[in-house]
Amino acid sequence: MVRIRPRQSLLELWRATVDYSYRDGVWTPAGRAEPNSTSDAEQLLCLMYPASQIAAFKLDRPDETARDLREALAQLGDAVEIPRRLIMAMRAYMERYTAGANTPVFAGGSYLEPRVEGELLTPEQRRLDVVDSFSMSITLSLATLGFLNVFEKVVRRPALLAQIAELEEMASRRLTAAMVGLLRSFTVHSFAPDSPAGRVLCQTVNQRGLPPKKIVAELHEALAQVRAGLAEVTLGSGGAEELDNEEHLFECGWSWGIIRDAPEVPTAEPLDQPVGVAVRRPFLYFTVVALDGILDLFSERTRILDLLTEEQQGFMRALQIRWDLTQQYWSILAGFGGERWPLEDIPWRTTDGRESDYYSLLVTSVTVEALVQRRAVDLDLARVGRVLEELSARGRVTRRALEEDPAVEMHVPGVRLNLYGAEDLPSGQRGPEVVWPVADFATALLKRTIRVASLAGGTELRDRLLRLTDDVWDHLHLRRLTSGPAAGLWDDASAAFPQLKPEDQAPSWYLTERVMECLVVAATMINEAPLRNDRLMVMAQDLAIEADHLYSQELLRGATDAGPVGRRLDHLGRRLERARAVADSRPGTAIAILFEVLGELDELVAARRSRQGDPE
Repeated sequence: MVRIRPRQSLLELWRATVDYSYRDGVWTPAGRAEPNSTSDAEQLLCLMYPASQIAAFKLDRPDETARDLREALAQLGDAVEIPRRLIMAMRAYMERYTAGANTPVFAGGSYLEPRVEGELLTPEQRRLDVVDSFSMSITLSLATLGFLNVFEKVVRRPALLAQIAELEEMASRRLTAAMVGLLRSFTVHSFAPDSPAGRVLCQTVNQRGLPPKKIVAELHEALAQVRAGLAEVTLGSGGAEELDNEEHLFECGWSWGIIRDAPEVPTAEPLDQPVGVAVRRPFLYFTVVALDGILDLFSERTRILDLLTEEQQGFMRALQIRWDLTQQYWSILAGFGGERWPLEDIPWRTTDGRESDYYSLLVTSVTVEALVQRRAVDLDLARVGRVLEELSARGRVTRRALEEDPAVEMHVPGVRLNLYGAEDLPSGQRGPEVVWPVADFATALLKRTIRVASLAGGTELRDRLLRLTDDVWDHLHLRRLTSGPAAGLWDDASAAFPQLKPEDQAPSWYLTERVMECLVVAATMINEAPLRNDRLMVMAQDLAIEADHLYSQELLRGATDAGPVGRRLDHLGRRLERARAVADSRPGTAIAILFEVLGELDELVAARRSRQGDPE
């Protein structure tokens, strides 16, 4: 990741975000899309997520805020003012997306589009809750609560402490509502093996040309544990009743919003839970979005800071069960059969008959996290890496796009997901069919490539994947806006695809936030200990033995006086100790130190022989 430079890139993103968003002393939600609950959360997360995930970017202790962070956020004020201005911005967001009776709302708003150009969505449709907003709100609420948890310990002013307490209450309420929304959006879709959905699923996973009955039997066996787990899922939309017919196949995950007829989730405090209209069918995109948000709930930071109430911990456990089962389900499909993985048969086809390289990338995303859970070996990681390499080429991220190349449409306007059920409104009225455009192919590719690289145990595989991350980053960096008030943010896809017309110069917070996530993942990987290579460890041990022996010889010859030679030997002794200390964790560094020590020892030997007239 030589070219990504996460710290510098995040600082540039922070500076551009603040310069665009903080106007006339007020945080202003604005961008390419009209303000909505998801876009506004993405805008805030561009600052709050790095501050909550990377220790070097923390803003909750003003006296420890690094100078370059203060400079990047100078528009917000000094190190003391920055947290206060952020509190004001987060409070404004929580208030803006809270309806009467303190009910948080998660409307799709301007991110929702009519399927047929020229039609107009109804106001009721634009108020429909979407999984994207639930997931982003979980991440933002946790970032807010974590920030306030630390910052309030250094605050003395009663007025500011009161503001913090109010914001903590609002963020916690929104967190509860978002978790409930995800519970009510989870679904199980069951279908007969000879139905259109069943035939598509069997064709997708049948990489060995087996008879359909044999494939169905193997699927039943492979998914038996998942089926048993789902049968126990009842809180929220559940879906256990879908599994009553054991001859049927099934799929599980998250729909685009609250499921039609989803029962309400009991809560300690009254919570208005809207009627759902989404179909009982999981969407790969919204499943991945939900999984990413849920992961923040059981992160180390959430646990250490004790951010969840007792009720939220119960919801978290319920969501974690769904998280585990969903990861297991899709990873089983992705690697079904063992020889040639269905994942490697690009493009992936969903059970509604649609196929796209983007769907292959989404299945890869779920598979990567499943590999983390079972501590996969490099052989499996290498297979996923090859899929990512092929997707980057097919998606014209690392290859030049042709004129009128259909692959460009995955980037602009993006894959348009039909939100089945959104046309049948809770009021009984009917509106136009609704789509949700997703245009994050390049950022999803970069995020998962970095993730796989961080898991690789071999230097060769990691090096190959890191070269790919640099190439994907070059593509994304090219798409930064370079002029106007949003310079330094994203997205100008025409810079990477000349056949496209230049985009609106306002920022896409949808893509900018996802670029930020990639930079955070890259920074997290860099913070980890470097790989240990067995060959380097053996070499370091051999060099240390030789260096220690030669050093002991020089000491034995009496070169221990307080003169220059004695001081030089003292220095070499300390360097030897340093090499021994890091040999296990950083053998390459130990080797570099030992080469230095051996070189200086040889100079001492050569100088002594020259004085004594000894031949070499």
